[in-house]
Amino acid sequence: TFNRMYSLYPGQRAEGEINLYGQNILDAKQDLNLLRAQVGMVFQKPTPFPMSIYDNIAFGVKLYESLSKSDMDARVEWSLKKAALWDEVKTKLNQSGLSLSGGQQQRLCIARTVAVKPKVILLDEPTSALDPISTAKVEELVHELKSDYTVAIVTHNMQQAARVSDFTAFMYVGELVEFSATKQMFIKPNKKQTEDYITGRFG
Repeated sequence: TFNRMYSLYPGQRAEGEINLYGQNILDAKQDLNLLRAQVGMVFQKPTPFPMSIYDNIAFGVKLYESLSKSDMDARVEWSLKKAALWDEVKTKLNQSGLSLSGGQQQRLCIARTVAVKPKVILLDEPTSALDPISTAKVEELVHELKSDYTVAIVTHNMQQAARVSDFTAFMYVGELVEFSATKQMFIKPNKKQTEDYITGRFG
């Protein structure tokens, strides 16, 4: 809903308002291409494009900006550094993004997202398909990114939610049960349903 992806599917709609920096993004006049540049998305399974590492980063930038070769090179390097991937790939930028490990592919997708300089980054269970070492790297990256971006992460891993978030929303069957500072929710939740979920009584 935050990037209007549902608009790609016939018959899907959303009601109400979602205000991003004072603008209702559900407005019919909303420029969806601009919105999707402002609200980046990283999916559960890494989705690198079938092209070089360099072109994975440059692809989205070319849709919104006309950069010189030197400026594009700088943007690619900056993006890969933001995703803590530059040192691992700087000598093989012309290799396919599909040649990277799963954890590297996910960080490549994060680099591709930040390359267009969004305001918000959505992460849909970004570590569910990764090993513990790659998961730790992505979580560390989230900590770094949240100083520059609004980051919203969906996770069923309560330990991960406690580690990486400042605020937590507990959703159950499409309903918002509770929203509060993460520390408060995990130490002293306001709703019994939240407490039952955190303590493993259901779910």
